[in-house]
Amino acid sequence: MSTRVLLIDDDTRMYELLAQYLGQNGLSVTHAPDGGRGLAALEAGAYDAVLLDVMMPGMDGLEVCKRIRAKSRIPVLMLTAKGDETDRVVGLELGADDYLPKPFSPRELLARLRAVLRRAQPSSVADRLEVGGVSIDVAGREVRVEDRLVDLTGLEFDLLVALMRRAGRVIPRDALLGEAGRSDTVVGERTVDVHISHLRQKLGDVGTRVIKTVRGVGYVFAKEGP
Repeated sequence: MSTRVLLIDDDTRMYELLAQYLGQNGLSVTHAPDGGRGLAALEAGAYDAVLLDVMMPGMDGLEVCKRIRAKSRIPVLMLTAKGDETDRVVGLELGADDYLPKPFSPRELLARLRAVLRRAQPSSVADRLEVGGVSIDVAGREVRVEDRLVDLTGLEFDLLVALMRRAGRVIPRDALLGEAGRSDTVVGERTVDVHISHLRQKLGDVGTRVIKTVRGVGYVFAKEGP
């Protein structure tokens, strides 16, 4: 069975191009020309991933992403004509898995889409991490802090796993995305700082205690308390 992708974008030519190219590579594409119909399509059908344009009339892609994340963990790859880092940060904070500025090549989009699909697949081997009061079920993508379930975005989860797997060792900012398996994600070092800040907040007092900033270098997940 081919991978089913929902494209939410008001650009019909974009749909025709991607439907042909992705179809040749084993992915079937369904088109929703606006946010409302895109959300309705997700309710009515089973899809493996969403390609979501930011700039649409009526409900924009950021609002659509927010509504998707309120109900689903389906991989979301956002598309936009805006390449500004601030826009990337907003999309990722809302729970998008990756962000691709227009214009882009179909080949790059396919590579990024396959990457977010791989990350969404559960691990074939159960993997649990427990450090400093934080426990992670990696296969189930579930995080708990002192038995409290914590809801993280996909990128926040991958950053936390990377830090915990190298607990006690400093990871430079420019290497952290690679350690998290996110070297293909279009973000900069300032964006990483924003996500680490949100991660600390969601983990509460424990997050402040265990995720330490090493000035001028990067971050470390402390094995012990301060």
